[in-house]
Amino acid sequence: MRTGLWLTVLTGLLAALPVRVAWAADCARSGSDQAAFVVCRVNVRAEKLRLFHLGPGNKPFRSFAALRAELQRSGETLAFAMNAGMFHADFRPVGLLVSDGTERAPINRGEGHGNFFLQPNGVFMVDEQGARVLATYEYRNYAPRLATQSGPMLVHRGLIPQSFPFRKDSNSRLVRNGVCAPEPGVAVFVISEARVNFFEFARFFRDGLQCGEALYLDGSISSIYAPALERADDHASLGPMFAVTR
Repeated sequence: MRTGLWLTVLTGLLAALPVRVAWAADCARSGSDQAAFVVCRVNVRAEKLRLFHLGPGNKPFRSFAALRAELQRSGETLAFAMNAGMFHADFRPVGLLVSDGTERAPINRGEGHGNFFLQPNGVFMVDEQGARVLATYEYRNYAPRLATQSGPMLVHRGLIPQSFPFRKDSNSRLVRNGVCAPEPGVAVFVISEARVNFFEFARFFRDGLQCGEALYLDGSISSIYAPALERADDHASLGPMFAVTR
């Protein structure tokens, strides 16, 4: 067969193959019917993982829809998003927030009430070494590209905390989300598909994902934007947000 005819046949065969969309975050459902989770893995060295908080006029974005619209105006696409660290009623971060290499809010080593202050609390960060989760007391003079502080730690040094909220029989059940970094090049974002308690959520990070360090993000406004799963949660009171943009 002549070369030109071969090329014509090959082109037709390739055109007939199903097209695989390359998503910025590899998202899939995991777990059992009793405790199912959405797990999204982001290659922090290949993808543009960022933290967003304030938009035009220094006003909080508050929703994935608002962030997506603003990105579109600048010629970018929102490929993945999840709510990040905890924030006050006026949307100010409770603790550390670093975006695009600039510290927007300082580390919070204080004491207080609520989930954020359950010890140890922690920081998720990405720097030149990659992604990691570490307890707040371990955070020193780092220069992260992005960082968010939240609490409590779900897993620390391979162990689930023994504090009261982590009781196996706790009836405090919410849709919760968190993050870990099983290796420096990968950040893993998780949101439960049903209401779970702290222990069930932490156990999934430790046993299901083999994460020795994992950080709780929230349990009241937990949300995800994942086109690969045709999911775009529409919570309208979000603070800082993780996002992968293109």
